[in-house]
Amino acid sequence: MKRQNVRTLALIMGTFTYLLAGAAVFDALESEQETAERRRLEAKRLELRARYNLSAQGYRELERVVLKLKPHKAGVQWKFAGSFYFAITVITTIGYGHAAPSTDGGKVFCMVYALLGIPLTLVMFQSLGERINTCVRCLLRRLKQGLGMRRPDVSMANMVTIGFLSCIGTLCVGAAAFSHYEHWSFFHAYYYCFITLTTIGFGDYVALQKDEALQTKPQYVAFSFVYILTGLTVIGAFLNLVVLRFMTMNAEDEKRDAEQRALLARGATAVTEVGDGGAGSGGAAGGFRNVYAEVLHFQSMCSCLWYKSREKLQYSIPMIIPRELSSAEAGGEAARAAGAPGRRCLCAAPRSALSSVSSGLHSLAAAQGLGKRRSSV
Repeated sequence: MKRQNVRTLALIMGTFTYLLAGAAVFDALESEQETAERRRLEAKRLELRARYNLSAQGYRELERVVLKLKPHKAGVQWKFAGSFYFAITVITTIGYGHAAPSTDGGKVFCMVYALLGIPLTLVMFQSLGERINTCVRCLLRRLKQGLGMRRPDVSMANMVTIGFLSCIGTLCVGAAAFSHYEHWSFFHAYYYCFITLTTIGFGDYVALQKDEALQTKPQYVAFSFVYILTGLTVIGAFLNLVVLRFMTMNAEDEKRDAEQRALLARGATAVTEVGDGGAGSGGAAGGFRNVYAEVLHFQSMCSCLWYKSREKLQYSIPMIIPRELSSAEAGGEAARAAGAPGRRCLCAAPRSALSSVSSGLHSLAAAQGLGKRRSSV
């Protein structure tokens, strides 16, 4: 089975297992509280009906009015500031639910606006996150060089650590600010920032919904807008660093498999041409020996100069080297290749035979009388 298929199946199984585990935990934590709250509210409803002598129909009508008035407790929602706030929640897919279009024209425009705005916003945050990661990597490399570190290279672990700390810092700054303005506890403000910047957007906590803040507190409104967009950028940079790397694995594997198939096809064509060009088995063997001698020529070179020959062997594959060549023929070819003029090791090191030309070539028998050693290519 392909590596991509195995990875996909593993992700599917892991996701469903994660969902089952999450459902079990939420059931254990929330079900009893929900039942108790429902009983309390039902008792309160009966008390209110008895106190004010409300019929069931009258109580339901009162309930509908209260629910419709809830979005208007914060003041006017559809002036420019409130509309800008709503547009942010649409294109960033936060979707608090604190306000929603009530006219048919507004609903149609909301769908069209989201259809164009959501991809644009995702691409913008992804591109901006990539630029931020590049700048951070450059600054961190310069910092390491300034500190005189022997290895100034920036590893993935360094970037993940910095990204994680940046996310935590952004959440803490937002929690401190919103706890001050909204009079929430720090924990609830932190929860609001996390739900907002991860675009979950439950709507149980929504900023700018008290004391007509959208009209009376322009500084707070501006801070909220800037914080949401900046925080989404920081989170997007972190996700670009971590998540998108795994998302591109399948594409990289597909590209690698296609290159391997093309390489094998090219090698099979080369073998066919060699076999058809010779006179019977003698011509084929001669063609094979020519290819094999060229490989042995590269093998006789010093390993420190091997990189000069990697271009010539870039498209070499195991099928072009006949396994049936005897060790005597191999030794003879190696000896002729080693004894030819102009093929001495430029480093004045002892002649050696590489046990392996590359990961794609079969192991080659070392010439008799030559020292054997392994060398990484």
